[in-house]
Amino acid sequence: MDLGYARVSTTKQDLDRQVDALTAAGVAAERIWLDKKSGVTTDRPGLTALLAFARPGDVIVVHTLDRLGRTVRDTLNLIHDLTDRGVGLRNLADPIKVDTANPADPMGQLAVVLLALFAQMERTYTVERAAHARAVATANGRRVGRPTVVDPDKLAYAAHLRDRGARIAEIVTKTGITRASLYRHLPPRTPQPLTAAVAPEQTAIALPEPGSQPAEQGPELPVVPKVHLIGRTARHGGDPLEAITWPTGYSPTCSACAHPTTGLEEQYARVRGLREPVVVALAQPCGCLIDDHAAALQAGAATT
Repeated sequence: MDLGYARVSTTKQDLDRQVDALTAAGVAAERIWLDKKSGVTTDRPGLTALLAFARPGDVIVVHTLDRLGRTVRDTLNLIHDLTDRGVGLRNLADPIKVDTANPADPMGQLAVVLLALFAQMERTYTVERAAHARAVATANGRRVGRPTVVDPDKLAYAAHLRDRGARIAEIVTKTGITRASLYRHLPPRTPQPLTAAVAPEQTAIALPEPGSQPAEQGPELPVVPKVHLIGRTARHGGDPLEAITWPTGYSPTCSACAHPTTGLEEQYARVRGLREPVVVALAQPCGCLIDDHAAALQAGAATT
C-alpha cells in the first residue's frame, strides 16, 4: 500500500502542491500524513504517525527526498530503518528516481546517497551565505536582527533623567521603558572626576623642631600566644596536649640557629620536659625542637 508524506519548512509555504502530486501518483488522500515544521526540528508528529502506521510491504511516497530531512545522516538513517522494516520509499519530483522497494536497482540505491548529500550541501551553502551577509552588514555598521522596540526619544529622555540623579523606578514610570530595556540600551554614565577643596593651611605637615627628642614610648608588651587544649597524653597522669597559635606578624627567632620562625605551620616540640609531643605553631626552618627553645617560644619571649 502506498502511503504519502508531505512537509513544508515554514507556515508561509503551501502543502497543496505536494498533496496534489501525491494524489496524482495514486496515493489516497486519507493515506497522506502532513507536517508544517522546519526540517531542523526533530518534532514531526505527522512523520512519527506515518512511521508507526507503516507495515512491511508498504511504500512511502514523497514529493522530493529532502522532505524526509535536511541532513545526510537523518535521511540515510531513516531510509535504512525503513529498509530493515521492509518498507519501501519512492520519490516523485527529483531528477533521479528512487525506489528502495526495488533492491535490484543499484542506481536507485546510489541516488539515495547522492540526493541526500546534495540537500545537505545546499543547506550548508545557505547557512554560509546568510552568515556572510550578516558579517558584511555588521562591518558596514548596519544593525543585524530585529529592530529595537525602544523609542530613541524616550531613551534620550531616560538618559537625561538618569544624569539628573533619578532612580530607575522613577525613569520607568516617566518613560514607560521597562527596567530590562533600560539596563540594556541606556548608555553608561560618564564618570565625573573627583575634586576636593583643601585649604592651604591644611596641607602643611608638622615637622619636629631641630634638636627635639621624640616622645617617650611605653614599655613594649610581651607577645603572648593563644594556647588551645586539644587532648591529653596517655602517660604521666594525662598531661595536656596544647596547640599554640602565634599572633599575626610575630616571628620569634630560633635560639639554636638564629633563623626567624614564621608562626604559620605546625611542628612538634617538647615542653615542660615531657617526651610526649604537643602541637606548636612554630614552623622553624631549622627544625630545632630542643626543650629550652620550645619553652622560650611558648612563653612569648623572642630569643636571640
